[in-house]
Amino acid sequence: MNNPHHLNPTSLKSRFTTRFLRALTKIRAQKPISSSSPTEIFRRYRRIKVAADKSMAYSVRSRRIWSRAMLWKLRSRSYRRQDPCSGRRFGKTNQAIMKKSSNENTTTRREDGVGFVEEADELRQLVPGGETMNLCNLLDETAHYIKCLTTQVQVMKKIADFYSF
Repeated sequence: MNNPHHLNPTSLKSRFTTRFLRALTKIRAQKPISSSSPTEIFRRYRRIKVAADKSMAYSVRSRRIWSRAMLWKLRSRSYRRQDPCSGRRFGKTNQAIMKKSSNENTTTRREDGVGFVEEADELRQLVPGGETMNLCNLLDETAHYIKCLTTQVQVMKKIADFYSF
């Protein structure tokens, strides 16, 4: 009944794999590496990393705060140009993208007040968009973000294994 060789087309892993492979194909078609200089290798690494992040964020769509934050960050890098007619910058503001996040107080304290605020603040720095989240949303988004990163690593490992033969 369930064939392990076929992915569910609506699954996160399937959506990510499709988008990521398409992005890798575009990267490969752009410009072949002319040298193995550290600069060229780093540029290629950055293109692959951005492709992986963008593929994952688009696969999740705008249902998650972290994916909206990541997409905003990626778009703002590419939309730094200004419209020549109006002089306005392209793209939405971070506040417009993040408006779906909760407006609750972002500081949380344990009853004894020791260490918990600092740990939550460290977590906020690791999860895209985490600085705008209350603790409950932060924990929920962190769990989902970790799940997505795990999926990303699994897919990338399978691709590397496939091409290593």
